Amino acid sequence: MDTNIPAPKPVIKLIEAFNRLPGIGPKSAQRLAYYIIRMPKEEARLLADSVLGVKQTIIFCSRCQNLTEIDPCVICSSSTRDHYTICLVEEPLDVLALERAGFYKGQYHVLHGLISPINGIGPDDLKIRDLLSRLESDHISEIIIALNPTLEGDATAMYIHRLLSPFGVVITNLARGLPVGGNLEYADDVTLSRAFHGRREL
Repeated sequence: MDTNIPAPKPVIKLIEAFNRLPGIGPKSAQRLAYYIIRMPKEEARLLADSVLGVKQTIIFCSRCQNLTEIDPCVICSSSTRDHYTICLVEEPLDVLALERAGFYKGQYHVLHGLISPINGIGPDDLKIRDLLSRLESDHISEIIIALNPTLEGDATAMYIHRLLSPFGVVITNLARGLPVGGNLEYADDVTLSRAFHGRREL
């Protein structure tokens, strides 16, 4: 009996699609594909509609570059937030982590990545120009650099610090209550709060 019979082409295509997602290896991609094959048709349709819905309705906020359905986003347009402080983060997931902790009431700016020459990511690939535009048009008093404490995060923070220094704005960095090499996304609320309130000026 031939045990090397290939999977049908639609299944292979689905596995390859999952394998292109970050953190999904070949084995995980196969498990996800076969899980979806076993799903009831209505659940599979709901999943597909959710993916398409996100692609069709989610945009970047023109001010903070966070993900949103409306522009500007609810945080940027809120009258109860501090509009003179901007917390600079790497990804939208970092905004969710800080909002979940509930202690920060200012504005955000999402870079959508970090400077990483090894991966071919330079300053022009990030949302840095949009941040400079905000400083030129808004009365910002403090920039809180809340990037992950990695080599790329530190390099990006140093670059942005040099870039923002001429603006005369106070630039602070999160205290090292966060583990080196860790991610804001996975930090607990107490650790985030201590790191945030222990921030220091660069």
